[in-house]
Amino acid sequence: MLLTNAEISVILYPVIRLQKLAWPVTGGAPAGAPFFIPGGILMPKPFMTYAQQIQKMKDKHLLIPDEAAAETALRTIGYFSLVSGYKDLFKNPTTRDYRDGTTFDDILALYHFDESLRELTLRHLLHIEQHIRSELSYAFCQSFGDSQNAYIDPQNYHFTVVANQREINTLIKKFLEPPLTKKTDYAYIEHHKRVHQNVPLWVLMNMLTFGTLSKMYALSKPQIQSTVSREFDSLNERQLAQILQVLTVFRNVCAHGERLFSYRCARHDIPDLPLHKKLAIPQKGTQYLYGKKDYFSVVISFRYLLPHKEFLDYKTHLVRLIEKAINKNQQISEAKLLELMGMPLNWKKITACKKV
Repeated sequence: MLLTNAEISVILYPVIRLQKLAWPVTGGAPAGAPFFIPGGILMPKPFMTYAQQIQKMKDKHLLIPDEAAAETALRTIGYFSLVSGYKDLFKNPTTRDYRDGTTFDDILALYHFDESLRELTLRHLLHIEQHIRSELSYAFCQSFGDSQNAYIDPQNYHFTVVANQREINTLIKKFLEPPLTKKTDYAYIEHHKRVHQNVPLWVLMNMLTFGTLSKMYALSKPQIQSTVSREFDSLNERQLAQILQVLTVFRNVCAHGERLFSYRCARHDIPDLPLHKKLAIPQKGTQYLYGKKDYFSVVISFRYLLPHKEFLDYKTHLVRLIEKAINKNQQISEAKLLELMGMPLNWKKITACKKV
């Protein structure tokens, strides 16, 4: 006998709720995402009108003094991006209702804080990205010339390491060769192909993603890596490669509008650096608890990669953003917000510490 969707929902609701409660506030699946249950059945969430969305929040004891303004926010941002993305911080972990006194504006303020944090972070990430483009293309062309054949030759990378060979071939075949053999949307690429029959690396670099730049650096010959890393104070080749991996992930988080403040990298972390020790970041065993794969890892990376004056400007804006978020939201303490960002209470001392 086939069961109706309603009957299935009644049977499986306890399993679904347990899985939802198991989701962490930070990292993992995004809050409000669809979820699977044992047996491979995907339970879709039903469509709700804006009025129903508002009523659902009120049923969970969220205070919504201005329902018209709340509906406007839901229309312009969306329930999934706004409420599902930021509600967990305001909920009682036992009842899953909103904590007493929590308002819709509290959630909206946290969303706007994260939005501003993404804008601030992406602005400086783009500066680092451009610096890497310039340094890597200069070092590569200085060693191997400006012919396009140079950067599609596997032997001009760290090909002697067997573990690198497949990745080098993938880098070339998937990312570096196609713009040379297929039509692109970039006028400067098409101009160089048509007029010069050659696309130098410093031209191609502009269309490569940060992820491709990071991979290209990691697979470059040691002398190329060394030339580039020397441009950034106190970092060796391996450390810079690790940092670029992490920044690539955070750049994508910013660019795609994902929740940033509590994000944790799943597969990468930055190396242990002198700043970790100088800030006395607590450890569990030999592992630092903050500043490895969280937002504070971005702050530490910026300290090493940005010019000093630019880092001071970034830090000033970050301090103001955090202060504004705390002042606008009585439900969140500064200590709690910093904990979710992976930032120690003494993080502001980062400019007083030497990087070596």
